[in-house]
Amino acid sequence: MSDTDAVTGPAADAVTGPAAAPATGPAADPGHVTYVYAIGRAGTPLDEAARRLVGPAESPLRTVGADGLAALVSSLPADAYGADGMRARMEDLAELEALARTHHATVEAAYASTTVLPMRLATVYLDDTRVVEMLRERSGDLGALLSSLEGQVELGVKVYADPSAATARSPGPDVAAADPAAGPGRAYLQRRRTQRRDRRDIYRAAGAVAAQVPERLAGLVRARVAHRPQQGELASGAGENIANDAYLVPAEQVREFRRALAGLSDAAPGVRVEITGPWVPYSFATPPRSGGTT
Repeated sequence: MSDTDAVTGPAADAVTGPAAAPATGPAADPGHVTYVYAIGRAGTPLDEAARRLVGPAESPLRTVGADGLAALVSSLPADAYGADGMRARMEDLAELEALARTHHATVEAAYASTTVLPMRLATVYLDDTRVVEMLRERSGDLGALLSSLEGQVELGVKVYADPSAATARSPGPDVAAADPAAGPGRAYLQRRRTQRRDRRDIYRAAGAVAAQVPERLAGLVRARVAHRPQQGELASGAGENIANDAYLVPAEQVREFRRALAGLSDAAPGVRVEITGPWVPYSFATPPRSGGTT
């Protein structure tokens, strides 16, 4: 299915669930498009989640189903959420943040009731028919992904190197005090050499700590994804993020996961390990692209 198919097409022909709109309802209205949040198994848990949730502009949610699967969707104005409107929205940071918060909150609330696959932010189809076609085309892959995520959560592990923290704990030698004959220039050069050496040592230590993480977690996790280290405003706290991994973990193993990493960086000044989550397993649940405007 092409991106063009995703923004032109006929009315809906398969909508499921007690909150579903008929083919003549909003999903078939050319003034609206179908925004998809997540995909799960067709049935009561997802239908009930849809009844409890609302999307952007307080739009009611419903389910659209095919081949035993169901998409959690809402109908949104085409002028604001169609291809052109969505492009403008994605370029406005305030609008983008608001949409992202709503999207992720909806996915998390649905995942609390049943296993779902989060769709990429701003996945929009012309109407429900295009969603049905996507579900039918990808039913095998989507069903396998859902099975792999049953009872699983995502935990993140980030390793940071912070030379300033190590320097604060253990200041370098005072060259002038140790050797009164040393001039200020020599003392400065010595301090710079010490700082460079300490920085190299901290980054080596951080690399060694990062290498130990998967070793300690062996047998506790189902899968691992190595993400790009975070930089700038995305990085939390002091130091440089040198490792940013996501792990797929059985929900009942979260406590054991945390225990396995306890004290990992205690003997490495300037190295910090941060565990985040549990989250909806976004890193392991993104369906393949198939139609839709993202």
